[in-house]
Amino acid sequence: MKKITKETYINWYKDMLFWRKFEDKLAALYIQQKVRGFLHLYNGQEAVLAGALHVMGKNDKMITAYRNHVQPIGLGVDPKRIMAELLGKVTGTSKGMGGSMHIFSPEHNFYGGHGIVGGQIPLGAGLAFADKYFGSDGVTLTYFGDGAARQGSLHETFNMAINWKLPVVFICENNGYAMGTSVKRTSNHEDIWKLGLGYEMPCGPVDGMNTIKVAEDMEEANERARRGDGPTLLDIKTYRYRGHSMSDAQHYRTKDEVDEYRKIDPITQVLDVILKKKYATEKEVKEWDKAVKNKVEECQKFAEESPFPEKQQLYDMVYDQQDYPFLKHR
Repeated sequence: MKKITKETYINWYKDMLFWRKFEDKLAALYIQQKVRGFLHLYNGQEAVLAGALHVMGKNDKMITAYRNHVQPIGLGVDPKRIMAELLGKVTGTSKGMGGSMHIFSPEHNFYGGHGIVGGQIPLGAGLAFADKYFGSDGVTLTYFGDGAARQGSLHETFNMAINWKLPVVFICENNGYAMGTSVKRTSNHEDIWKLGLGYEMPCGPVDGMNTIKVAEDMEEANERARRGDGPTLLDIKTYRYRGHSMSDAQHYRTKDEVDEYRKIDPITQVLDVILKKKYATEKEVKEWDKAVKNKVEECQKFAEESPFPEKQQLYDMVYDQQDYPFLKHR
C-alpha cells in the first residue's frame, strides 16, 4: 500500500470535506426544486471512498448504486459536470438525461450509478470477467448497500465470481438501514460479511468510519483479486447522517443515535490527526475550508448557468429501424 503521509492526510481532508459540502449544496438545490426526482446523499460515508481511492490502480474500475455523486469526483470527473447533470443541464455527464442516480464516466473507470437495487452487482462481475478475459490487471470494486445484500442476484453473482476466480471486490456499504429498515429486521443475523462463508469467499467486517482501516482491508482484497485468487466480500460498517433520500422523514432512528455517530465522523478523525501531528495550523485549515466553499459555489454557478438540452436530444438517444420486423410502434 502507498505510504500514508502528511500529504495523504491533507488531501483526504480537502477531498472528503469537498464531497460533504458538495452534497450539502445539492440538498439545498433540491429544496429549491432545482434538482428533481430522487436525491441520495453520501454524508458520513466519505471514508469508504477515500480509503478505496488510496489503493486503486490505474486500470481498476468502480461501479455502485444510486448514492453516486462523489465517487466519480474522486476518480477525476469534473464536479461541475456532475452538478450540471443533477440539474438536468446539457453540460452534465450524460447531457442532463441521467440525473442523480445515473452518473457515468467510463473514461474515468466509473460505471454508474444504478437505480435498480442490486442491479449493479452482476454488472460488476461482468466488468471483472472482461478484465480476466482480455488479460488486464484491473480489479472491479463493486459496491452495494445492506438492503441490496438481500437480492437473489447477489448469490448468483457470488457463485459465478468465486467459481471463475474473477478479479472483483464486493463491497457492502453497510450504513445500517435499507431505506428505513434496519439490518437487524432483514436477516437472522446482522453480519453481512458472513454471506461470503457459504462460497468459501474471503470475507470480513471493516470499520468504515476510519479511512486507514478501509484502505488496509481494500488493499488486501485488491491484491488478492489482482494476483488471480478471486473475489473478496467486505462488509464496511459506515453510517449516513442524512436520510435515505431527501424524502426520508427518518422516523426509524433517533437524533441521539445520529449524534453518537457524529462523534466518530470520518472527516473529524482525519482533521484531528492533522492538528495533533501539526501537519497544518488552524489558520491553514480555515483557508482550506474557504477554498472548498468557493469550489462548491463555482460548481453551482456553472450548473445553474448551463442551458437545458434541446428537445431534439430526446430523439438523438433512440434509433429508428425502417424495416423493423416485429411489433409496429407507430
